[in-house]
Amino acid sequence: MALISIDHVSRIFGDSNRKTGIVALDDVSIDVGRGEFICLLGPSGCGKSTLLNLIAGFDEPSQGTVRVGGQVIRRPGADRGVVFQQPTLMPWLPVWENVAFYLKMQGIGKAIRREKAQRFIEMVGLQGFENHFPSELSGGMNQRVGIARALLMNPEVILMDEPFGALDEQTKMDMHGELIRIWRESQSTIVFVTHGIDESLALGTHVAVMSARPGRIRELIPIDLDRPRDPTSTAFNDYKRHILSLLRPEPVKDWA
Repeated sequence: MALISIDHVSRIFGDSNRKTGIVALDDVSIDVGRGEFICLLGPSGCGKSTLLNLIAGFDEPSQGTVRVGGQVIRRPGADRGVVFQQPTLMPWLPVWENVAFYLKMQGIGKAIRREKAQRFIEMVGLQGFENHFPSELSGGMNQRVGIARALLMNPEVILMDEPFGALDEQTKMDMHGELIRIWRESQSTIVFVTHGIDESLALGTHVAVMSARPGRIRELIPIDLDRPRDPTSTAFNDYKRHILSLLRPEPVKDWA
């Protein structure tokens, strides 16, 4: 049984200027198994983040259903951790308190919060920076704090919306390696939004290639490559050529 099941989901947003609806997602169906790392790949505006928000429970589909663990999703929950494009940290709190903020909201005492946060600070490689503030850290380090905060909730699913988009290429490659290590150690299921083909192939057990708006799943591709993945290998570039063929512009249709 799939951990995440998206069944014939469409999302239509109202457009008061055009006095019509904008179809962001059109009849999307996809299953994600426990422990998989699936990358949602597609052009800007194709509905990748919209689909992620539906899984997170920040939004509801206009048609169809989204289930996690067999339960229909209608609101956010602790079974789904979210890592945003920007880490959205609280600048007045040090690293450990940002990581443990979920526990503070539950009324858990400082000593226990500190102890529990430390495990995840070490998991993301930030030991020694527990008392630093976000302004004292690099962009990549702040993203690690966001990942640690999501992991501390012990979610079944981690949802990541282009978390490395603002990083330089070297830092991004380093973060890819770290994220794979964290994914293996935490045994989480990850849904990762990206518009980078190389990034999706570096990370994913599967790549779901989406069409331009309205977003549909053109193909769900299992990625059979050894780790760490070599972007210069023949097999890697065979996948890349296939994905590029799927991303070629389709004939324009009037979806209004």
